[in-house]
Amino acid sequence: MPDAMPRRTWTSRLRALSRLSLAASLAVLAAHAMAEPRPPEGRPGLVVVISVDQFSANLFAEYRRHVTGGLLRAQQGVVFPLAYQGHATTETCPGHSTILTGRYPAHTGIVANDWIADRAGHANQLVYCVEDESRPGTDATHYVVSADHLRGPTLGDLLKQASPASRVVSVAGKDRAAVLLGGHSADQTWWWNGSRFASYPGRAEPVAVAEANRHISTALAVADNGIVPDALCRDHGGAIPLGNRVVGDGRFVRGAGDTRAFRASPALDGATLDLVGRLIDELQLGRRSATDLLAIGLSATDYVGHTYGAGGQEMCLNILALDAALERLFEKLDRAGLSYVTVLTADHGGTDVPERSRDRAIPAADRIPAALSAEAVGLRVGRSLGLARPVLFGGPTANYWLDRSLRSPQRARALELVRAELARMPEVETVFTRAEILRQPFPTGAPDTWSVLARVRASYDPERGGDLYVVPRPLITPLADATGAYAAMH
Repeated sequence: MPDAMPRRTWTSRLRALSRLSLAASLAVLAAHAMAEPRPPEGRPGLVVVISVDQFSANLFAEYRRHVTGGLLRAQQGVVFPLAYQGHATTETCPGHSTILTGRYPAHTGIVANDWIADRAGHANQLVYCVEDESRPGTDATHYVVSADHLRGPTLGDLLKQASPASRVVSVAGKDRAAVLLGGHSADQTWWWNGSRFASYPGRAEPVAVAEANRHISTALAVADNGIVPDALCRDHGGAIPLGNRVVGDGRFVRGAGDTRAFRASPALDGATLDLVGRLIDELQLGRRSATDLLAIGLSATDYVGHTYGAGGQEMCLNILALDAALERLFEKLDRAGLSYVTVLTADHGGTDVPERSRDRAIPAADRIPAALSAEAVGLRVGRSLGLARPVLFGGPTANYWLDRSLRSPQRARALELVRAELARMPEVETVFTRAEILRQPFPTGAPDTWSVLARVRASYDPERGGDLYVVPRPLITPLADATGAYAAMH
């Protein structure tokens, strides 16, 4: 949601890391070491940074009393239960771009999951945050993965500069998480591509990856009867009809070969951490004289939240499975006798399906109307200008781009009409123009004191940001209906 979403973190503010020397950065992290004794030089052998996609402060608060594994162990360190992402556009790409750069999306250049740009030789103008735009004929759906859009170094990049012998490994359930956590110079970057773990073109596949992919392929070949819920998760259950389906009481039952159901289940995180464990062994991470960095993007919570919402039995089962999976990772590190430190955070939060929220006496929860889509608004404004085409792209919230073929004064008139149309919508809190955003001084101080405009400024890059930025009212889900794959959003 465009107002800053609380995020979960278990270490000092990572925004400071890019401003510190590498030694100071590792010293900050080493203060929370989970294995003793430390190496003689006072640095850990392995830094483990874990991002749980869509793990909001609300989810943490709801389940922190019930976890018994890795999430409980993480609470023995430094905990910021109500930490915030200061920037406004709380999507996977912007959020992950901040975690190990210590910089806002306005500076990383990752302003959204996708943005509009002039793209000579490409099928459309939509750009994906980790695509290689230099490849002719590709687009935001059919792309080659690259870190080129990320501006500035990550902690891993700084580590490699200061200590070339260090190894930086990034593994995630999404390409955008793996790439934006790992940065430009990671030794290994692997992500789930919908059917297997993959990497950049031409990268050699370690034995660990080949074995992990074979294991997943074998598991996917047979049906899965799902997870039997305990009393806690049954208490979270309850059928919520959403058009052509029902959510709320699912158990992650999966048919043979169903990779989409695999992705939106705890099995994805299990597979990700299985690969992580194999890479730790094969690459001897944390067992050498140089400090290594392991970045892990756990994506199942986001896919479960989108598919089923954050409030039902499915999310309960997912959080408990995550808790157990993290404990298995920590136990593996303990058995290896490694000196390691752990940071656990999130890229953004999420909202529950509004239908369940209203059942729970939250009347303000609702879906954004189809009339607010960029196409619908753009068509109406286009007609008023005497055009037979839409003049607006993007949305349904955050960045909207005007048709770049419009010229003054037609462009100025279109901007005026679009803004007025959006501002009349009861689901819209406010609308900012590009000029208003850029006039806003870049914010400083505690993000939870920032205005909405200041948060938008922290998300906005003039080369990639929209002509308008639309902020919905709180608890408005930027999804008109639940007939597609997703039922809930951020």
